[in-house]
Amino acid sequence: MAKAPFIPPKLPPKLDYNSLIKEIGEANRALGELNGLLVNIPNPDLLTSPLLTKEAVLSSRIEGTQASLEDVLKYEAEEKVTEANEKERDIREIINYRQAMRLAIEELEKRPISENLIKKIHYVLLDSVRGASKDRGNLRRTQVFIGLPGTPIEEATYVAPPANALQQLLSNWEQYINSDKEKDPLVQIGLAHYQFEAIHPFLDGNGRIGRLLIPLFLYQRNLLSYPLLYISEYFEENRRDYYDLLNSVSNNGAWDSWLRFFLNAITTESIKTKGTVLGILNLYNDLKAEITAINSIYAVRLLDVVFASPIVSFASIKEHLKTASNQTVYNLLAKFVNAGILQEISGKKRDRVYVFAKLIEILR
Repeated sequence: MAKAPFIPPKLPPKLDYNSLIKEIGEANRALGELNGLLVNIPNPDLLTSPLLTKEAVLSSRIEGTQASLEDVLKYEAEEKVTEANEKERDIREIINYRQAMRLAIEELEKRPISENLIKKIHYVLLDSVRGASKDRGNLRRTQVFIGLPGTPIEEATYVAPPANALQQLLSNWEQYINSDKEKDPLVQIGLAHYQFEAIHPFLDGNGRIGRLLIPLFLYQRNLLSYPLLYISEYFEENRRDYYDLLNSVSNNGAWDSWLRFFLNAITTESIKTKGTVLGILNLYNDLKAEITAINSIYAVRLLDVVFASPIVSFASIKEHLKTASNQTVYNLLAKFVNAGILQEISGKKRDRVYVFAKLIEILR
């Protein structure tokens, strides 16, 4: 006998805030310390690209992709456009995630989080990948359920709300996520994240969009100067707990357990992100001082390029440096290699690829 579709109660639920005081305080403190660091960064572009790529890799991995951070960066450095094998399709999904986040950041400058925004994100996320046939950019029109691949609905672990309930549920979700009535915004986004996953508005991509919305919400609320807290790493490392606790809300109304997990994720990843940001900034400042010995007007510009894209090719460097001289690029690359900043990894005589290993190590 098939399970009946689950229709989550409208937000907000009744919560026992007293039982969460410790976790709420720790999460807000850790997030505030991270933002205190971000506010004073003169060149945030150095951080946004590599950290966003890392988040895209980890969020996509929860959904089963196998590509690594280095795979994505190398693929882009070599300017591949094919999706000939499984790994390249995985990489395309990760690149789409990053593009969807960038689109969302631009959109938030004009309007709040909304149904239209998540549809736009979905359209970009599923562009030319395995979910492209799954009605990208549109709410689902059919019943969906979650279970092991190939299992019938009778054996589903979760049966999402029927399609005709989506509009009302999303309207409540949108109203709640943009309200200022919840006592604590971190609790608010924790509740909204569960609700989005329970509603399951799309045929595919719900998990990635739901995770992507967390830093966007913190950015919209000015809790972060840049949406640089990516907590997919915590969810990925604690994947079973993540899914079990989401299910426990649906099955038992166990909000406290889910929120405790979610707030701990915010705390853990705020502390970790702060350490990563400090590591990147210290490395940048050290190398910027070091390259004064490299007599080139392009040296600092190349340093910025490799911080944004820590795996590069001759072609990608030339494009970013905006110089017509191949020899200028060759000379500068040779100096960066001699200084130990870059290492050549392709082993080719032409179309060489270089890695900025010290930054990759910080991002791991």
